[in-house]
Amino acid sequence: MVFSSLTFLFAYLPVVFLVYFIVPAAWRNPVLFLFSLFFYGWGEPVYVAVMLFSILFNWLFGAFVAKYRKKNRELAKKWMIACIVLNLALLGFFKYYDFLAENLQALGLSFIEPLHLGLPIGISFYTFQAMSYPIDIYRNETDAQRSVINFGAYVTMFPQLIAGPIVRYRDIAAMLTKRTHSLQKFNAGIDRFMIGLAKKVLLANSCGMIFESISALPQAQTSTVTAWLGILCYAFQIYFDFSGYSDMAIGLGKMFGFEFLENFNYPYTAVSVTDFWRRWHMSLSTWFRDYVYIPLGGNRHGLPRQIMNIMTVWLLTGFWHGASWNFVLWGVFYGIVLIIEKTFLLRYLEKAPGWLKHVYTMFIVLLAWVLFAFTDFSQGLQFLSRMFFGASAFINGVSIYYLRSNFILLAVCFIACTPVGKETWEKLLKKEKRFIWLRPALILLGLTVCTAFIVDATYNPFLYFRF
Repeated sequence: MVFSSLTFLFAYLPVVFLVYFIVPAAWRNPVLFLFSLFFYGWGEPVYVAVMLFSILFNWLFGAFVAKYRKKNRELAKKWMIACIVLNLALLGFFKYYDFLAENLQALGLSFIEPLHLGLPIGISFYTFQAMSYPIDIYRNETDAQRSVINFGAYVTMFPQLIAGPIVRYRDIAAMLTKRTHSLQKFNAGIDRFMIGLAKKVLLANSCGMIFESISALPQAQTSTVTAWLGILCYAFQIYFDFSGYSDMAIGLGKMFGFEFLENFNYPYTAVSVTDFWRRWHMSLSTWFRDYVYIPLGGNRHGLPRQIMNIMTVWLLTGFWHGASWNFVLWGVFYGIVLIIEKTFLLRYLEKAPGWLKHVYTMFIVLLAWVLFAFTDFSQGLQFLSRMFFGASAFINGVSIYYLRSNFILLAVCFIACTPVGKETWEKLLKKEKRFIWLRPALILLGLTVCTAFIVDATYNPFLYFRF
């Protein structure tokens, strides 16, 4: 079940709200837990057992870490490490076992066979969430959760279960036991959810169809301009897809009384790759910073150690995204670029004109999206060659057709990637309170248009579900 489906919007969500708000406050976490399990099991009932196992052992191990963290720090550390190992083993088995087996077979080693198991949706996200729990307890940054139901509600919470943002337990621990519900917060949640739904349905899906159409063109019809337009549309697709999901998750969280941290901050306005990764998928970046980069030593032990730590983080970041060599290469690519920036390039970028910094950043980001988009190396290299020297022409009739047909969509995407729309709306409401009536009108209009698109759509994926 996806957020941008009629089943979710007009059946599942109304029932959840009805039950959640009519039961006593003490029952709301159990209701959220059960409905979240149903949400997850809608598409993969067999993997509900995997999730329940993850909840149970993380809760139990967290209790042992809390029990010993003061009186026997070494034993508490052993429980924490055991919990981390078990989490990584579970993630590794489902996500990377077949990758390992297939690569060993390619080397002529066939002592293990691929199992061809389906990947549990969102396992990378909920494993990282659960794994942060015993670590934060060991660090004295939070206390153990006494109720396994409350902890289960945290891990399975359907608004951010499938594709994040990665919500750490310490950030919502207090809200699990006591949170406020108000009409103002609920309305703010509706606004945020509708923004995300529009991003996903109207922008991401439309851009995704253009990219798929362009990437399927024969070489004779693909000009340099067409290839660059294709990867630009993929950049728009993945941004509006993922940030749209995050907006919907944050909005739903508000409706249920939770405050989730932001996951995107207009990354395509960045003026360096370092700046880009402070703005893109911020919950993942901060997770790797706090649980990998800093524990490895960060930048505290000299430049060579810092470079090694950066590359370690980015190898893991690439591998986290998928069991495929293109993701590893994507991580290595970003690791190298970030090392270059940190060692000397940022000093020069600070003195460069703003437009040049932005062009440089987007050039690197678009090249990286080619590595990310194609799991098949040959297809990726072929597309990359068309962006530079391997195209049939610089521009042709196909390019002009795509530009003319999608000019308005592209213009909207460019504006929506910046804070211009949000700032204009806020200024309008601040100056003219009479425009407040536009809010419900725009929400109703947005829901109607999105519903029409969903009814008519044959293309409605969520890209980050596979991670």
